[in-house]
Amino acid sequence: MLIFKDELAKFQPSTEIDKAEDIIRTDTADLTDLLMELMKDKES
Repeated sequence: MLIFKDELAKFQPSTEIDKAEDIIRTDTADLTDLLMELMKDKES
């Protein structure tokens, strides 16, 4: 049987998650920039 308090006390977040978050944020910013450029081109 699992004792959730004990399991949570042993939990250590993966360092790979931090790396993935950084990449996702960077990619999202790039996508936003691209969309903004497309919107500017469309307005012109």
